Amino acid sequence: MKAKLTATAALMMAGALALSACGGNTSSGTTAGGGDAAANLDGRGPITYVQGKDNNNVVRPLVDKWNAAHPNEKVTFKEQTDQADQQHDDLVQHFQAKDAGYDVMAVDLVWTAEFAARGWLQPLKDKMAIDTAGMLPSTVTGASYQGTLYAAPESSDGGILYYRKDLVPTPPKTWDEMMGMCSIAKANNIGCYAGQFSKYEGLTVNAAEAINSAGGSVLDKDGKPSLNTAEAKTGLENVAKAYADGNIPKEAITYQEEQGRQAFQDGKLLFHRNWPYLYNLATTEGSSTVKDKLGMTALPGTDGPGASSLGGHNVGVSAYSKNKATAADFLKFITSEESQRFFATQGSLAPVLTKLYEDKELVAKLPYLPVLKTSIENAVPRPVTPFYPAVTKAIQENAYSAIKGEKSVDSALSDMQKSIESAGAGS
Repeated sequence: MKAKLTATAALMMAGALALSACGGNTSSGTTAGGGDAAANLDGRGPITYVQGKDNNNVVRPLVDKWNAAHPNEKVTFKEQTDQADQQHDDLVQHFQAKDAGYDVMAVDLVWTAEFAARGWLQPLKDKMAIDTAGMLPSTVTGASYQGTLYAAPESSDGGILYYRKDLVPTPPKTWDEMMGMCSIAKANNIGCYAGQFSKYEGLTVNAAEAINSAGGSVLDKDGKPSLNTAEAKTGLENVAKAYADGNIPKEAITYQEEQGRQAFQDGKLLFHRNWPYLYNLATTEGSSTVKDKLGMTALPGTDGPGASSLGGHNVGVSAYSKNKATAADFLKFITSEESQRFFATQGSLAPVLTKLYEDKELVAKLPYLPVLKTSIENAVPRPVTPFYPAVTKAIQENAYSAIKGEKSVDSALSDMQKSIESAGAGS
């Protein structure tokens, strides 16, 4: 899951979110004014599935297979762009128009709470329920809002620490261990560690990982900011200190996923935090210098595996769909073992079914699966809140200033706390 939600898009959405969330949720988990959610539960017929660009060609073959088996309930695939902010805006426009033509749609994890709070997603319970018993618990949490499932986990993702196994025979288990190995990088005249530290959504991911891995959290269980803690300070301070010491190279402040991947593949880094997609490229691209030197392990924490930010996508049903029974069956089809296996082998997408991470045939094809399972099992979703665009903006701006040394860590966390409270997440 490469983060692409821009700060500009976040600013545009923040105001609308603050107004929309006023409706709130009832104790039953359905949104206020949720009459649309009670309609058309038995409706069957053709539906439209909306998702971003199908770069790995996994959607079309599955849609073709479904259509061959369901000639009276065919699915039409509407392909969006590959830009997350444009996908989001397209969905918002159609939801606001109560467009029944957008029946089922791919929903980024960080949109689930927003869309659920606004009454746009069909709660997946009662007639619309899907079986989540075999799914990784973190994927179910990431598809839920206020205790109710609002989308079907389709694919997951988690951060992995890639390292040079020719230089590091035994990978670090903790942040302090990794920092202690930076002398190896210096001896080999390469950078020690990089993640995604440019001021964009990837920095929210990395900052949240640092805070969560140190035992802190951005929001507490009630959705209120909890950044004025010793644990949050330790987490953000770990990254800021590493940058000040040079253990994170100065140029890494500009890195998004691709810049960091390229630096690692070029042999310029000892350790690199990135998503599983790096594995295939680093082991197959002709220019990669680390093909036979690539090690993988869980992100380091305080005393063991750290807390990755949970990645991936969910699939939701529009509250305005006329054919919700067909839509529910399509969700079950997408989350079936056969479809999940296809996603993994065809598109290198992380399955949501626990058993597939121990499947010998799959692990032989995708050797990062055991490490990824550990990552996802310890993963924490990015802050679950209807005010997400404003929350991510506050995290990015203040974490960036702290890492660069423009603010003290204490000031950055205090300002982050205040900005999130003023956005509405503290109310």
